[in-house]
Amino acid sequence: MLIAVAVNPRASFGRGRHAGDEAAGFFRAAGAAVLLLCEDSYDALARAVDRALASGADALVVVGGDGMVHLGVNALATSGLPYGTVPLGIVPTGTGNDMARALGVPTHNVPGACAAVLEAAGSGGRLIDAGRVSSPGTSRWFAGVLSAGFDAAVNERANGWRWPRGKARYPLAMLRELASFRAINYTVTADGERWRQGAMLISVANGQSIGGGMKVTPDAVLDDGYLDLFIVSPLSRLGLLKVFPKVFSGGHVGHPAVQIRKVRKVELSADSVVAYADGERIGPLPLSIEVVPRAVRVLA
Repeated sequence: MLIAVAVNPRASFGRGRHAGDEAAGFFRAAGAAVLLLCEDSYDALARAVDRALASGADALVVVGGDGMVHLGVNALATSGLPYGTVPLGIVPTGTGNDMARALGVPTHNVPGACAAVLEAAGSGGRLIDAGRVSSPGTSRWFAGVLSAGFDAAVNERANGWRWPRGKARYPLAMLRELASFRAINYTVTADGERWRQGAMLISVANGQSIGGGMKVTPDAVLDDGYLDLFIVSPLSRLGLLKVFPKVFSGGHVGHPAVQIRKVRKVELSADSVVAYADGERIGPLPLSIEVVPRAVRVLA
């Protein structure tokens, strides 16, 4: 078995390369051949992954956070793409690790995650859905959650900070963004139904959480053939502050300002709004998002 191990050297603020070496050593000790991939940039790493898949790798294992899962899904998700039979394993060493958490993969435990990958490889793993995001001339995939609104603005702000490190960055960026954020006027089309929507944020979720465990859609299922459309209607700053902490437990479900519905396809449009998916910047609205059932085989 030839395993391509793709490493984000910046994961865990510089500890990613050590985790990649540890994972490669674990797989080699188990008898697998390993192709270790570690580049200075995300784009260069994506190209190295494509070359490894073209050379015949039997599995792709990503070492890092949700951004690395995003890279793997975009390399492997199937809609006529060439590497759809190659499975994806995750060794989660990032800050959020929301997809690993949804799949039950041990986080910040390289031997435990590698053992889980090999165990799943023995049984063939499992197929999960993926979201496909389209805008004129481009198409991207995501595994977890696409966000376009307050939480995406928080992500944009947090990504520009060098300090603090770790999970504290997101809630602090949230408080800073709250000082100037205003409700957004969206046009939403969900499974053919079109309406205008004032909202603090709109997310389209395949997974359950964002931001390291914020359970925006706690009942989302990775392989049900649907996405969960999550909408938070306009709230005062105090109202948003009261609701937002509840997402860590899923306690926001049932709040009058919160709507969640199952959908297969969503189109979102709004002025000056940038979307993020799996923590990675996708680009400005308008965007079209649809579920592609059983698009990725994961070793989990």
